[in-house]
Amino acid sequence: MDGGSALRFGPGLSERRKAHMAHKPLMALASVMLLFSFVTSTSFVTPAEAARCGNNAAGFEKWKRAFAREAKANGIRQRGINALMKTRYASGTIRADRSQHSFKLSLNQFMKKRGAATIASQGKRLKRSNAKLFAAIERKYGVPPGPLLAIWGMETGFGRYMGKQNVLSAIATLAYDCRRSAFFTEHLYAALQLIDRGQLSAGQRGAMHGEVGHTQFLPKNILIYAVDGDGNGRADLNSKADALASTANFLRGHGWRPGAGYQPGQPNYRAIQGWNAAGVYQQTIAIVGRQIDGG
Repeated sequence: MDGGSALRFGPGLSERRKAHMAHKPLMALASVMLLFSFVTSTSFVTPAEAARCGNNAAGFEKWKRAFAREAKANGIRQRGINALMKTRYASGTIRADRSQHSFKLSLNQFMKKRGAATIASQGKRLKRSNAKLFAAIERKYGVPPGPLLAIWGMETGFGRYMGKQNVLSAIATLAYDCRRSAFFTEHLYAALQLIDRGQLSAGQRGAMHGEVGHTQFLPKNILIYAVDGDGNGRADLNSKADALASTANFLRGHGWRPGAGYQPGQPNYRAIQGWNAAGVYQQTIAIVGRQIDGG
């Protein structure tokens, strides 16, 4: 993965950790409010100039030019605009987006296809070999190892398959594509904001839908939930510690309650539902997580 994807919080984190943590809720709120202003403001661009979605590559370049005008008017700086203009229509991403048939399988079929038994077995070993890391994450975020390992295994095979697609091209293509344009437009604005800040590389590689790192974060979630899990002063989702801590932070942000159960019908299952919309995926995380945690 591209090392330029590291999310840099600046030097000397150890000296300024207390101040940083005290201001972190305000920083996250500011990022969310800024992103909200990006995706809701249309006053700068007339309807004739507005970027219009499409269903094939033919209109992508025209859409990019229109979207770049909107993005610039809404506060994206030249670094982000330049990166956007270098993107290419990602045909592979569109094919992948149209071919997500596994979510239509039964739970047993889905678990077999995704290798749930292997994930549980390997997850138990990784829980033992990374006991200190998982203990620190649980102390801070209240999330036990099981669901984190289940997500890690499901998303990238514990970091073995993090993807080779250009993230920005994938996100831009999906923002242009009419099927889920509004959803991915938010992530495109987030990606451009991260690029402007130097926190995401324009050349970052990831999964087919533009997800990044060990647990596959989309750009908006990077902006809101990414944290430094290994204490080196930056949040880099290609680091397992940072990715796992960020995943725990995501779950906490979606209502995770320390000590409560996470099976269907229990309080923390709602946080797992926030991770992925597919019911079979949610159930698999819960089941595999329980197997890893020994429940």
